[in-house]
Amino acid sequence: MHGMKQRVCLSRVTAILLFTACAFGLSAFRAKAQTAVAAESDTLTVMTYNLKFASPNPPNAWPQRRPLMAELIRQLAPDVLGTQEGLYGQLQELAADLPAFDWIGLGRDGGSRGEFMAVFYRTARLEPLAFDHFWLSDTPEVMGSKTWGPKLARMVTWVKFRDRQTKGEFVFINTHLDHQVQEAREKAAQLVRERAATFDARLPVLLVGDFNAAAGKNKAYTILTGDRFFTNTWTTARERVNAGIGTFNGFNAIEKGGAHIDWILYRGDAAVDRVEVVPFSREGQFPSDHCPVVAKMRLGASR
Repeated sequence: MHGMKQRVCLSRVTAILLFTACAFGLSAFRAKAQTAVAAESDTLTVMTYNLKFASPNPPNAWPQRRPLMAELIRQLAPDVLGTQEGLYGQLQELAADLPAFDWIGLGRDGGSRGEFMAVFYRTARLEPLAFDHFWLSDTPEVMGSKTWGPKLARMVTWVKFRDRQTKGEFVFINTHLDHQVQEAREKAAQLVRERAATFDARLPVLLVGDFNAAAGKNKAYTILTGDRFFTNTWTTARERVNAGIGTFNGFNAIEKGGAHIDWILYRGDAAVDRVEVVPFSREGQFPSDHCPVVAKMRLGASR
């Protein structure tokens, strides 16, 4: 009888130990899962995309490109998207195709006139706290102004956001530099740098756009990244996808070894998990003459 009691006691102890081990293992699994979910929820998907202004004329007419563009943006699921070249009606149509987003912008020629540097944002994720515009000229507060030799006015739209998930704040700057005049690109880069320096130094600042300049090979890039003022997401990303192709396709073909003229730069407390050039087309039709660039980032990553 005494031996039987010992065996019963040992069985109970073994059961308790097994239960404790299983419970600990389950808790550890849950903790890891919660950490993974938290990390995913903290990730901000940032995108820049030159839309190519809408034209009704083939080839590459806007009515044919519109559904492809909306599909691509939905697939990439950015939280914030800096667009270039969009016209007012074009942006309204794109917004209608993307009901999860709202947008902020102003025509470069004033009001609804000319191309926009429209910033689209996912309303469930981001709340705009402030925004403004300035022109890339000697008189940046003068709407539609242009100096330094370009034929077209160039501008910046910036938005200060609050992230509803992380509760953090950041500044998002979107621009499009001149495609012809190098002096204009360099002076525009210097102005953007000076304006970026005026934002709260505690906040991460993201700078995106079509810079019409090859990253790493143009003085405009050097001005922005010199002294590590801005950092290119390609230089710090843990994962780089399609790094060997250019961001301009010309509605024709992806250029291997082509220049990256569309950039996502940042300054401040941030980490880059992934950056990608997306060469999406269907049956030879590209949504735009540029490929979008998308980065997965964690802002305030050191906190």
